[in-house]
Parts: sequence; C-alpha cells; structure tokens
Amino acid sequence: MKIALGIAGGIAAYKAAEIVRLLQDRGIRVQVIMTRAAQEFVRPLTLAALSGEKVITGMFSAREEQEPNIESAIEHIAVAQSIDALVVAPATADVLAHFAQGIASDFLTTLYLATTAPVVVAPAMNVNMWNHPSTQANLEILRQRGVKIVEPDSGYLACGMTGPGRLAENDSIVAAVLEALGAAQDLAGETVLITAGPTRENIDPVRYLTNRSSGRMGYSLAEAALRRGARVLLVSGPTALTPPGAAEVRRVESAEQMRDAVLNLLPQASVIIKTAAVSDYRAKSPAPQKIKRKGAMTLELEATADILKEITLRKTSQIVIGFAAETENVLENARQKLAAKHLDAIVVNDVSREGVGFDSERNAVAIITHHEVIEVPETTKWEVAQRVLDQIVHMRQQRSAPVKK
Repeated sequence: MKIALGIAGGIAAYKAAEIVRLLQDRGIRVQVIMTRAAQEFVRPLTLAALSGEKVITGMFSAREEQEPNIESAIEHIAVAQSIDALVVAPATADVLAHFAQGIASDFLTTLYLATTAPVVVAPAMNVNMWNHPSTQANLEILRQRGVKIVEPDSGYLACGMTGPGRLAENDSIVAAVLEALGAAQDLAGETVLITAGPTRENIDPVRYLTNRSSGRMGYSLAEAALRRGARVLLVSGPTALTPPGAAEVRRVESAEQMRDAVLNLLPQASVIIKTAAVSDYRAKSPAPQKIKRKGAMTLELEATADILKEITLRKTSQIVIGFAAETENVLENARQKLAAKHLDAIVVNDVSREGVGFDSERNAVAIITHHEVIEVPETTKWEVAQRVLDQIVHMRQQRSAPVKK
C-alpha cells in the first residue's frame, strides 16, 4: 500500500519524520508532499532520506517554473491515482480552509481535490485558531464529506498557551491511517509468532537439502498482523525477502535452529502460525569436507524434529495454526495432520498446481478447523494472510464469549 503524507507549516512538522517511520514499519510506502511553509521547519532532504521516495515541494521545480513540462503539470493526477490514502499531519487552519472550500492553490490542495482515496487530517494550531468558528465550520464540512479528523490533544502549546491544538500522538495518527486503509486493529494485544521460509540441512560445507519455499506467505502474514495491531515475532529461514520493519526477526538456517528459536519464543506468544517449510530429513553425518564426485553414492538421512508437534505439546492457551503443502489427497491428509498434531486450524494448499504456492505471489488454500472448511480460491498471498487472520480473530472471539447455560 502507498499513502501520500502532506506536511503543512507548523512547529509540529518535525513529528512527521516519525510518522513516516511508523508507517513504513507496517509495510506502507510513503510519499511526502510539503507546503512552502513546511519547508521552513523541516528540510525536504530529511523526509526524502527517510521515505526513500521523491518529496514533492510544489507544482513545479525551480527550473520548471521557467520551463514547465507536461509530466509536472499532471503529477498531482498521477499521485492521486496511485495512493490508497491521503494523510495530512500536521494540518494547519489554512490547509483545512482550502480543503473545505475546494481552493486548489498548491500541490497538496490540488491533490486533495484530485484523489478519491480516503483522507485523514491531524490538525495542529494555536488554541484560539482551533476554537475559532471558521475553523470549526471547516472541520464540520470535512467530516460531512467523509474526511477522518484526528482530534488534537490538549496541553502546553509552542505559542505558550494551554489548551487543545497540539498534534495528536503519532500512534493515534497511525491508527487512524490504518483504519482508513481497512486494517482494523483487531489483533491489538496479541503477540503472533510466525515461522517462514525454508530450512537448509547441510550435506557437506557446500551442499544442502532444502525446498522451494520463498517465505512470501509467512512474510505476508507478518506484515498483515502488524497492520492489524499485533506484536510480531518472525522466525525466518533463508529468504531473499525484506521483513516488515516492526517485526522482531530471528534468522535461522537449519530445522534444529528453527526449533530452538521457536521454543525459546513460545512463552511470549499468544498465537503461533507455522508457515515455514521445514526439512523433514537431514544428513545423518554431514561430511566435514566437500564430497568429491565418484559416481553413485548413498546418502543416509535421519528425521528432523517435529517442531509443530512440540509446540502443541508445550502450548497453554495459545492458538496454533499449521500449514501443509500437499500433492494428493489434500483435504484428507490435512485433516489427519490437524488431529494428529492437536492444532486449532490448518491451512492446506495443493502445491502440484502451477502458478500458486511455492515461489509464487499467489495461492489457493483451504482453512480447516475442527468445525468447518473455508475455501479460499486463487488470490494473492496478502489476501490469504488476511483470511487466516480473520479466522484467528473469530477463534479468539469464540473463546472469550460467555458460555450459555
């Protein structure tokens, strides 16, 4: 997802840097738009370095003001069509007035008129400006148009006065943004332990046994759980993926290392989702030196630890979700695993299908509980992650519901 973060002129502009970081931690791309006044408080280079995106400071660059080009002339339309939300923090009385009255005098106010994405504004200003009837009237107009207003806090203001007008806490602003993006905070208070990716079992110093798992499913779950308010502990086998910034990551190679990391973190977790494709076997006696080619050879294997079974033997009140990759008798094999390993649910997919599952952006799964089978037709792994988390929220609600007598 991508948002545009508008920064208006005010002493609170410096707080926008932390808002950028918090949103990025949740896997959200941020493009910053700064008014002329905002640039007096924070330099655009700071926001560009933090966001990794071009910072837009006006309708045209200094050179283009002399020689405008068509790309700059319609950039506000391109940005408006590419974002999932427009956020303004801090929003001054001037910006609120422009938004309410439909006055497009710079890039930010023009973008507001051009986008159909949800809009979130976090006002910050002097207490008298906040209380002025004009400001309150403009706010009411924006509310009626569906703009989300993150009310300012009360306290000591930069002007020396005390009262409402101080920019809301960054966490409150981020929560409002996530809500606007449809990321309900229904996992707040949960600590979700997720395993992801493959493992590698050494045969010799240069060869190993592994599988085709890319880790995308586990990483999608980690990002989705973070956006829904959870603390995320991610135990990852070797992948080329970048984990969400706010996830607490433990990197491992072998099944034994993954087992140790998971069991060490288990007491902290309230939910365990085991998506990792752990090697079932390893070389019984890995060679200390590279094995030379000599024709046919026999490799003696031994079973690795059954991490999922150990988790369920040690769990207390945690919800435990397993994943299974099958190539035949998909539902039957998954149900057997659900029962044998005492899971709360299992997510199974047919990896013999082309284009889904291993090393793909897409998946098609069945979420099997002790009471139902939820079919998720082919879709993105992000959407599969959301459906799995929906089921976890449902399970938690069922557990906390009062027992009918």
